[in-house]
Amino acid sequence: MSKKNIFDEHYKKYDAWYEKNKFTYFSELKALRKVLPKRGKGLEIGVGTGRFASTLGVKYGLDPSLKMARVAGERGVKVKIGRGEKLPFKNQEFDFCLMVITISFVSEPEEVIKEIKRILKKKGRLIIGMVDRESFLGRFYQKKKSEFYKEAHLFSPPQVVALLKSEGFKKFSFWQTIFHLPHKIKETEKPKIGFGEGGFVVICAKI
Repeated sequence: MSKKNIFDEHYKKYDAWYEKNKFTYFSELKALRKVLPKRGKGLEIGVGTGRFASTLGVKYGLDPSLKMARVAGERGVKVKIGRGEKLPFKNQEFDFCLMVITISFVSEPEEVIKEIKRILKKKGRLIIGMVDRESFLGRFYQKKKSEFYKEAHLFSPPQVVALLKSEGFKKFSFWQTIFHLPHKIKETEKPKIGFGEGGFVVICAKI
């Protein structure tokens, strides 16, 4: 089964996870807001059901799953169907790009980063939210092998930084959150600078 079909088949379960684990979701939003621009034209790649884009004010989205894209559209996101390896957008069209978890589900991460660089304006910003494979949460997901994470290739922050540097990204900043397993989080957690402790890491880089 392709990754697209997995998300198509389980899109309702995917979306319901954020309701069930709402404080984990709120914690991730809080960390992403630390580096998200207050203005400018933004795109979320791998927008899914629009949980992040719609709440964070990111108006445009891209996803290979038609069923997920429909839900994101109902939440007010303007979604195109497509993949990160070949973005259906013009050169230097966006001020910033957001990817939440998506880096672990793309087939060719190097091509995705190249395409993001192409569509970003000068001094544009890329924000990646990811599960750190070296964290307690990364080890938990790799062992659990859920419908989604059995298809994932988790990265460590240094691996992502190396990937971004190879395409000319610079001026990195890091925030981390999720310091307990999601089902044990009973209130929104305060993000911390850096990585190495939290399971969810936000990396911001500029071109």
